[in-house]
Amino acid sequence: MRILVVEDDPKIASFISMGLRQAGFSVDVADNGEDGLVRALDGAYGLAILDIMLPRLDGLSLLDQLRRRQVNTPVIILSAKRSVEDRIKGLQAGGDDYLTKPFSFSELLARVQALIRRAGAAPEATILQVEDLSLDKLTREVYRAERKIELQPREFSLLEYLMSNPGRVISKAMILEHVWDYNFDPQTNVVDVLICRLRNKIDRDFERKLIQTIRGVGYALGKD
Repeated sequence: MRILVVEDDPKIASFISMGLRQAGFSVDVADNGEDGLVRALDGAYGLAILDIMLPRLDGLSLLDQLRRRQVNTPVIILSAKRSVEDRIKGLQAGGDDYLTKPFSFSELLARVQALIRRAGAAPEATILQVEDLSLDKLTREVYRAERKIELQPREFSLLEYLMSNPGRVISKAMILEHVWDYNFDPQTNVVDVLICRLRNKIDRDFERKLIQTIRGVGYALGKD
């Protein structure tokens, strides 16, 4: 899942984005309200984390424009303002949760996960299935046949991306964009290394190999 973080403090933005990526999410960061609005309007985000005090367009105005345009992306508001009145304003503007600064990342992550559960469809929609391989987006559990497979956050993120596109060839550049930040060198071998690790866990002990290499193009899951 891709999350948008709109925060003008570089240290806070880095703290949040690093933690979310380690938890298996893909993250985009905007450092001002106008850029945040442009990104949020494309509708590609499962959740947004939004600071109130932003340059060029404040967070509440940004949120108001999103809701007026029928963008229903769940939003967690971050603010140094702690009064009940400020919380009410944030929630009335269309925020789904309100977290005051300073905050612990563990609390933020718990709120992110809770919002994703609340915003999701029926529980069945959170489960991806490709042949005998299943992945639960909420519990983050993966099974091949009856065997539970333990994955690291980036391995889980990669598998979720592949399983969301069964049979589709996914290029290395696409994997870099969804699993890592945009700034990775496309010539890096991190994708190959991660694919190798994932293949060892998903395919090694099974006759049917699900992760396929499409030479010169990329990878596909479940493609013959």
